[in-house]
Amino acid sequence: MNIYKGAISLAIFGESHGEAVGVILDGIPAGTAISKQGLQEKMQKRSARGKISTARHEKDEVRIISGVRAGETEYLTTGAPVAILVANENVRSKDYTNDVLPRPSHADFVASEKYNGFADLRGGGHFSGRLTAPIVAAGYIAECVLAEDDISIGSHLLRVKDVTDRQFSCDVVELKREIVAVNDKYFPVLDENVGAKMQELASAAASAGDSVGGIVETAVVGHGIGIGEPFFDSVESVLSHLIFSIPAVKGVEFGLGFDFATQYGSDANDEFYYDNSGKIATKTNNNAGINGGITNGMPIIIKTAIKPT
Repeated sequence: MNIYKGAISLAIFGESHGEAVGVILDGIPAGTAISKQGLQEKMQKRSARGKISTARHEKDEVRIISGVRAGETEYLTTGAPVAILVANENVRSKDYTNDVLPRPSHADFVASEKYNGFADLRGGGHFSGRLTAPIVAAGYIAECVLAEDDISIGSHLLRVKDVTDRQFSCDVVELKREIVAVNDKYFPVLDENVGAKMQELASAAASAGDSVGGIVETAVVGHGIGIGEPFFDSVESVLSHLIFSIPAVKGVEFGLGFDFATQYGSDANDEFYYDNSGKIATKTNNNAGINGGITNGMPIIIKTAIKPT
């Protein structure tokens, strides 16, 4: 339930109102440099701000208690498991008592039934979005590993309810620039005017005691050809497995995704050609850089649907 086993294994632990939440990473290469400032900046991006986020505000200061040597500005991994703790400080457990009815669309009811009434339901317990805090820290460490091979990842808010940002560029050079740009933003959109409208919409919903859902678009560039192990460990299978583990995710699609159902095969195909450097590429990227569950070298494009809280 709480462990993902791959080239890098990930184990999460903790509850929303427990002393801390955390993660253990096993398989991180020794000598990986992790910027202390970069790590904390990632955590600050996750932190709540204003009316459009959760009312729970945490410092989210990361403690790495094993697997690294700490320098003045960076950590260096030792090859041993990396253990991360993030303290829970701003909790209001009195808001959650056993006689409160299960919240609709939350895990309260099913967790109570599954664990015979023993589950800690305060703030969602182990099923809370609070568990994404250590995952963000783990993700930054994985990002540092990938950066050594010039692999970059970026995400932006493609849609909030019925307000839509433009999609990532199909041009690889422009896409790399867009990834750098959105990774430097707290509210990551490609069009700032659209971003302002999204925040206005979310704020209006919050003022009315409501919430909105949305779609996140993610791009991966620089990973090369041949990643993926069909059938059950195809690139789509593994990434979907991990993405669906994030609370509130209800849909994942690659490239055209469900829009493939509206296409003729002749329109949906990604035709191969030799680019200016003599490498094989595709003229379009409808299949999100994946054929037969294996990467073809084009950018991986993923859309993730998040339900309203």
